[in-house]
Formats: sequence, structure tokens, C-alpha cells
Amino acid sequence: MAGFPSPFGGDSDDGGLFDDDGAFVPEHIPEPGPFLEDHRVLKGDDHVAFHAITRELFEERKVYDMTFNYNLARLNLDTRHPDAGYRYAEEADDPSVLRAEFTPTTPFCPQTHTLTIGSFRAWNGLADRHEYDLVRVRAASSHHQSEEINAQLEDLEETYLETGSVNHESVDDVGSSPMARAIQREGTDRGDSETSF
Repeated sequence: MAGFPSPFGGDSDDGGLFDDDGAFVPEHIPEPGPFLEDHRVLKGDDHVAFHAITRELFEERKVYDMTFNYNLARLNLDTRHPDAGYRYAEEADDPSVLRAEFTPTTPFCPQTHTLTIGSFRAWNGLADRHEYDLVRVRAASSHHQSEEINAQLEDLEETYLETGSVNHESVDDVGSSPMARAIQREGTDRGDSETSF
């Protein structure tokens, strides 16, 4: 009988679906995208070390991929999705700033907005647990809403730098469901209660 993958990692039999926690397997993680170009992309032990911290922070802040029901950091180890997960790079002009680019499993992943904001809040809200002054987060350009999501992440980053708080809420509707957006857009256009039918 094939093993059932444990969402928590460890010594369970996962049927070979996940790389080891300490492994850096370039074939099983996304290629660095435009947000990481011209910066020092973390590889090998550097990638593994920061990703181990990421796993701890995501566990503490409950940054979970609800589709697969596991800590989002585990996506980098999931051999079924070799082009999905996080890649990291230190900024060329300031190595105290880390760039993190998230590539979702599909271009229409409905969780990308929530997962990238959750990641930003975990890394920067628990900044005393790693060596970077700031972790900048962006969604890969392959996602259909990457421009809108990244604009919100830039706004969140700016607010964090001004206030030190990671809890800024955007008033935009990126990441909400189509039904929620339709209701929000309707607003008071539903007519008044005096209208006869």
C-alpha cells in the first residue's frame, strides 16, 4: 500500500513525494523570476537555511496552503509541483534585505493573495528570528492577478517601513471571491425598499 504524505513532515512514509527538509533540489523548485533578477539568489545551504527558518515561522503564524493542508514551506519540497514555491535573493545593493518570490501551483491559484500577505507578515512580524531587516514578497508574474497582488504587497511593505506594523489592511478587493466582489460593487445600486415590482 502506498504511503500517505504527512502534512507535518518528519519520519512518516510520504511515498517519496517530498524531498528531505535539508535538501536543495533545483529541479523541484521554481526558477528565479523577474523580481529576483540581478540579485544574489540563495542556493544550496543558504537556501536551505533560510527555508528552515521559513518553515518555523510559517508554522507559528499558520501560513498554510489549504489545498494541500500543509505548511506553505512544504510546497518547495513537494515533487508533484516542481515549478511552485518560494525562491529567495539578497538585494544586490543591500544584503540586509531579502526578496522572496512566490510561484503558485497554477496561474489562477485563488490563495496567492492570502499566502503572500501571510508570508510577508510571518517574515517581517517575526524579524528577530532571521538576519534580514526586511523581507520583500512578490507573486510571480505567471499569476493572473500578480500586478494587483504585488501592488498590495508594495503598499503593505511601505506601511511596515513607516509604522513597524505588519497588520495594515488594504481596501482593495484583490483575492476576494467573484461573488464578494460583485456584492461589493453593487453597493447601494440595489434600489430602495420602496421600489415596486
